[in-house]
Amino acid sequence: MPQTTPYSSKFNPSTYSSNHSHRQPVEENYGGLHYRDNKLVSGSLEALIQLLVPTVDYYPDRSYIFTFLLTSRLFLHPFELMSRVCYLCVDHHRVGDPQTDKVILYHQITTLLTVTKCYFWLELRMDNRMLTAMQRLIQRLLRKLTTLGQYEESLATSSATAAAMDRPLALKSKQQLVRRDECVLNLCDDPFVFAQQLTHIEMERLSYIGPEEFVRAFAKKRPSDNHKSFFSKRKASNLEAYVEWFNRLSYLIATEICMPVKKKHRARVLEFFIDVAQECFNIGNFNSLMAIITGMNMNPVSRLKKTWNKVNTDKFDILVHQMDPSSNFYSYRTALRGATQRSSTAHTSQEMIVIPFFSLLIKDIYFLNEGCVNRLPNGHINFEKFWELAKQVSEFLSWRQVICPFERDRKTLQYLISAPVFSEDELQLASYESEGPENNMERDTRRSLRSSLSRM
Repeated sequence: MPQTTPYSSKFNPSTYSSNHSHRQPVEENYGGLHYRDNKLVSGSLEALIQLLVPTVDYYPDRSYIFTFLLTSRLFLHPFELMSRVCYLCVDHHRVGDPQTDKVILYHQITTLLTVTKCYFWLELRMDNRMLTAMQRLIQRLLRKLTTLGQYEESLATSSATAAAMDRPLALKSKQQLVRRDECVLNLCDDPFVFAQQLTHIEMERLSYIGPEEFVRAFAKKRPSDNHKSFFSKRKASNLEAYVEWFNRLSYLIATEICMPVKKKHRARVLEFFIDVAQECFNIGNFNSLMAIITGMNMNPVSRLKKTWNKVNTDKFDILVHQMDPSSNFYSYRTALRGATQRSSTAHTSQEMIVIPFFSLLIKDIYFLNEGCVNRLPNGHINFEKFWELAKQVSEFLSWRQVICPFERDRKTLQYLISAPVFSEDELQLASYESEGPENNMERDTRRSLRSSLSRM
């Protein structure tokens, strides 16, 4: 039987794409599995599960294990998968071969860990110290789960704190707000350092996102799922927290620009954030770059024509073009490929940094999942789809493993995480207070905003 084609940690799909277009692909079937050019493309659920179970003369390929465990949640509950694999292991155990017993014991324990938490395959040598190695593996998993739990608790705490601090700021005088200690230009006036601190936050939040969260976010809950189970209780909270961070950063940028009373001060803040955006692009931090551009393109900011007229926007126009959504974000995707290539040949940690525009990454994975069926008309699992899902998630994993090399600026980091920001209405009112309404409709809007916010 053909072996599943291995791939590197970044999963190069060229092994099964158009490199065979000059001839008819070779189609083969083996025991409920369908191959094309020696690449597994589909199979029955039972046959795919059997491929997980090692025997004396067969050991599952790591790429297959990664892909199956990542995507099996779409059509099989993890506990069901664990039960089926354990049953197959016990069935093999009846053979009575001592070597087979060791393989099965190893597989049973690691499957329990991997299926329950998608804690993907770790290579351990099979020797007499196997149980000690397994104990170390369990301890590592417990430490990882503890760290993750502490991070998620901190997210909940910080969200509650931010909600308490995000009171109606527009009720205060703008002069008082400008003179607050944590004003961005008072804290940090170096765009490169500011971009580094943004990168710290981005990379920390990326590091806590598990690969299974991408798939779990799109998996449909079934009536048979136990509402008290571990998996049903957990949500893709780290994904949601990361998207919320993007939104917060966008509103923080807009708040800082709309806050100053004097036009020259607003222009300074605009210029500063344009430089920060440029540094984010140079670093490879596309998520912060897009958040900054989004904040600057909000209507309360974009309408400040007198402020924009005092700023040289050439650099900003280039950055906006880089993140232009036309042609399915062609310019951004080109820049991302360049950053990925730089990362793959990097000699320093800074050159290895790739932080994708995260909402687009999620969108890509979502549409890949929705646009391709999980099961083919013959009942087979569409594994060709899952190879592609694994490719995208595997690339993300390589990005999140990079350690941020920059020195931390605690005051700036604290400010970015906890500084109050204007709501949408507060931003609009602050914009009108900075540069007055231009027509009757805007004057009516300002009057309405003043009235509604004063009652809060």
